[in-house]
Amino acid sequence: MEQDPMLSLLSATAQGDKKAFAELYQASSKQLYAVSLKMLKRKELAEEALQEAYVRIWHNASQYRTGKGTVLTWMISIARYRALDILRYHSVRKEEALSDNQVAVAPSSEPMTETQQGLLEKCMGSLDVQQRQAIHLAYFNGMSHHEVTAHLDLPLGTIKSWIRRGLQSLQRCLKL
Repeated sequence: MEQDPMLSLLSATAQGDKKAFAELYQASSKQLYAVSLKMLKRKELAEEALQEAYVRIWHNASQYRTGKGTVLTWMISIARYRALDILRYHSVRKEEALSDNQVAVAPSSEPMTETQQGLLEKCMGSLDVQQRQAIHLAYFNGMSHHEVTAHLDLPLGTIKSWIRRGLQSLQRCLKL
């Protein structure tokens, strides 16, 4: 059975050998970058995933087990998980913060007309201040319920109730 040529580099990396880590990077970075770029479709995001993957590899080099596949396969799986984390993060955050007075909607096949935008703004204006703020933070700023709870320093049940009642009110208002 032939030994994985990257195994000695990874083992030395696990011992804190920076030169071995640099060689490991040279031997594998093209493959890891290609995987990241294919998944993320954007150069800057692929570079971010690659950097985060190599930080993980540096810190977790001692965790590699030979029976679980080659070193390169192990490293590619780390890069894939980093890319998936970035995809999840950017899909939740929408990559831009909206100010409190802007109104946004979930992506649809057609943009909102001025009439629809006006109706949504009117309906949002009819909500209680707490409901409006919770909905803005959760849906327009992409925060989770737990993040809204931390941001407003209120119990989770309160936040969920405000959002649920606010969405019900918006639904009734928009159907008119």
